[in-house]
Amino acid sequence: MKLIGVLLIVFGLVALAIGGIRYTKREKVLDIGPVQATTEKHEMIPLSPIVGIAAVAGGIALVVAGSRTRV
Repeated sequence: MKLIGVLLIVFGLVALAIGGIRYTKREKVLDIGPVQATTEKHEMIPLSPIVGIAAVAGGIALVVAGSRTRV
């Protein structure tokens, strides 16, 4: 449980710092015989700060719950 909590905390901090997931998409623009032309589009999937905060809070809760000693 601690490991999942730590991973959630890291994901939440990265989501807050970056603000989204960026990726590059390639598309063919021209295809005439041996001549080909492509273009690259840079797109982003925005992540709300609420997602980052929720991930950090959930991670902290899992770390605290996992660190309790059971008797």
